[in-house]
Amino acid sequence: MNSEDSKNITPKGTTTLKDIADALNISISTASRALKSHPRISRATQEKVKLTAKKMGYLSVDILHEQHKKSSNLIGVIVPKISYHLYAMAISGIERIAEEHGMHIIVCQSNESYEREKSLVTELISAGVNGIIASLASETKDFSHFKKLKKEGIPLVFFNRECNDIITHKVTIDNERAAYEATMHLLAVGCKKIAYIGGPKILQINNDRIKGFKNALKDNNIPLDKDHIIYSRFDKESTLSAARKILYSPDYPDGILTFSDQIAISVMLAAKERGISIPEKLSLIGFNNEPIDELLEPSLTSIDQPGYRMGEEAAQLLLKQLNDYNSSYEKRILKSFLVVRKSTNKNRIQ
Repeated sequence: MNSEDSKNITPKGTTTLKDIADALNISISTASRALKSHPRISRATQEKVKLTAKKMGYLSVDILHEQHKKSSNLIGVIVPKISYHLYAMAISGIERIAEEHGMHIIVCQSNESYEREKSLVTELISAGVNGIIASLASETKDFSHFKKLKKEGIPLVFFNRECNDIITHKVTIDNERAAYEATMHLLAVGCKKIAYIGGPKILQINNDRIKGFKNALKDNNIPLDKDHIIYSRFDKESTLSAARKILYSPDYPDGILTFSDQIAISVMLAAKERGISIPEKLSLIGFNNEPIDELLEPSLTSIDQPGYRMGEEAAQLLLKQLNDYNSSYEKRILKSFLVVRKSTNKNRIQ
């Protein structure tokens, strides 16, 4: 008995892998790979082999695994941190759409760790999820674990944080445009020296926002000071260090756009230490429009992102791919808007 036949769990006298191969005039190895949904076997051949196997009453570990996947009603969701308001809202949106279609979600957080994100993908595959919706961890620069999903035919949708390396469904905002409009607002309230405090440099979303920031300065003939673009991790120590680096310089800026509201709050703390009043001497804008922004003193101007709708759209795209795996990929770009509060003192707008 060869290694392929040893995996059969068919009773004596029933169909073998060789019978299927002979019926379709293909090799046994091709038949075996087709049952495993091997990426080198065309989808048409895979479907033909699986249909023939079903008609001939063939039963194997591979067939059972395929049936298990089809009967599963689980969607895996991976986010950097559930505590971020955007992701809490997105999870609610995903869950609403999933429940409408009789699906359940398994929510996991990477804690911004590449290694944890990679292991979560493996665990979700083992759990038999129908597909995965993910937002990248800030440490991720190798996407082989997501490429593995593609090879195994498991649908994948990225939202908010995505990458150009993998062609799949994506849901995001126009980050470049949002940063451009925020920088224009800082210029409109009279800022002359504007800085950007970003997240980790490897994040594509971060680089998109920097591009918008630079373009706004360029369109207004404002020279770019390279020392006024700095990067930070997302822990409090790192964001506070970045804020101090900017504000304790002899020629500190009079306007700052930050990657997130958490970073903006660190800027507020550093400004208070330094004796820099907001918005009199420093105008400040965050990203994400967290609920706490209204309670801060001064209240924080921030870019609002439609987290709930982002989750809904991501779930809809995943379900679309589950119904038709060969459907063309979409990138849905949702609208964001600037919520003006006291940290930019809208009364100063010219």
